[in-house]
Amino acid sequence: MTREEDLIRIAKKLDKMVSRNNTEGAVDLLKELKGFNMTLKLLQETRIGMSVNSIRKHCRDEDVVSLAKVLIKEWKRLLDSGNSHAEKSADMKNGLDSGKPAAAAANSSSSETQSRKDPSDLKPCHPAKGHSTELKHIRRESTDSKRSSSPPAKKITAERRESLGSKPPGQPLRKSSTDSIERKGKIEAPRTPTTPTSPMSPSFNSPGGPLPPHLATGDSVRDKCIEMLAAALRTDNDYKDFGANCDSMAAEIEDHIYQEIRATDMKYKNRVRSRISNLKDPKNPGLRRNVLAGSIELSRMASMSAEEMASDELKQLRNVLTQEAIREHQMAKTGGTTTDLLQCGKCKKKNCTYNQVQTRSADEPMTTFVLCNECGNRWKFC
Repeated sequence: MTREEDLIRIAKKLDKMVSRNNTEGAVDLLKELKGFNMTLKLLQETRIGMSVNSIRKHCRDEDVVSLAKVLIKEWKRLLDSGNSHAEKSADMKNGLDSGKPAAAAANSSSSETQSRKDPSDLKPCHPAKGHSTELKHIRRESTDSKRSSSPPAKKITAERRESLGSKPPGQPLRKSSTDSIERKGKIEAPRTPTTPTSPMSPSFNSPGGPLPPHLATGDSVRDKCIEMLAAALRTDNDYKDFGANCDSMAAEIEDHIYQEIRATDMKYKNRVRSRISNLKDPKNPGLRRNVLAGSIELSRMASMSAEEMASDELKQLRNVLTQEAIREHQMAKTGGTTTDLLQCGKCKKKNCTYNQVQTRSADEPMTTFVLCNECGNRWKFC
C-alpha cells in the first residue's frame, strides 16, 4: 500500500468522524500522520490538510485539537518553502533567458567594434572625425541592445499599459474611473426639494409654481408656508370660478398669522398646518369657496378655530353630542328626589336620587336620570 493510498484512507476516516460527530480514535490517526514523511506533492494530491482542519474545528478534545494544529503548522511551512523554491527557480530561468540575448548582443557589438577599429588602426597618426561618429553609433547600438534585453516582467507591464491605453507617466492610471464618477456627479445632481420634508411641516405640491418676488418675505419658512397656503387655495381649481389671486390671498393670511404670533415656532407652524388641512379637506369644500369668494375675511381665516372651520355636517353632529351631554348632566344632586325604590346596579344599594327631564317630543314619556348616592353611579331610563 503506497503512502498516497494510506493518506487517502486516513482522510476518509477523518471525514467520517466529522460527519458522524464521533472523534474516537482521531488521536491515533493524527499520530500516524505525524510520523509520515510528508511532501508537497502528497499534500496537493490527497488534500489531507482539509480533513485535518475539519477535525480540528469539530472536535472538542484538546489533545486532538493541539495535535491537529501542530500538523497544520508543519504542512504550512512545507507549502511556503515549496513556493519559495518555485519562485527562485523561475527567477533563475528568467535570468538565464534574459542573459542569453544580452551576451549575444554584447558579442556582436564587440565584433563590430573590432571590425570597425581595424581600418582606423592603419592610420594612428591622423585621427578623423568619422571615427568618433562611428564610436558613438556603436555605443548607441549597444545601449539599444541592452534595453531590448530587459526581463520579461517589464514586457508584461508594458503590454498591460498598452492594453489600458497609452498614457503619459505623469497621469494616474485610474483617471478614467474618476472621469466616470465626475460625469455621474454632473448627471445626478442633488435636487432641491420643492416641498418641506420635515415632520414639523405639511408636505403639499404647489402646482402654481414658485412664489412671486414681490410677495417674498425673505424668510424661507414663511415663504414656504405661503406657497403651501396658495396650493391649498388652488385645490379643485375653484379659484378659477371666482377669479381670485391665490398667491396674494395666501400671503395676506400668512401675514396675519405672523403678526399675531411674531415667530415661526411650533405654534406658528401648527396654525398654518390647520389652515392648509381644512382648506384642502374634500369633505369641507364650502370653507375654501367662502374664502375665495370673500365671504370669510382673510384676517378671520387666520384666527379661526378648528370648530369654526369645520363643515356644516360636523358642526351639526357636534351640536347634537353637546346637547345630549347637557341633558344627561342636567340634574343636580341637591335638586333631585331621594328614593329607595331604585336599586343601583353597581353597588346593589337603594340610596338613589332621580330627576325627570323631557328630552324627546311632548307626546313621549319623560326620561328619568338616576344618581346613586353611595357609589356615584349614573344611569337613565324612559
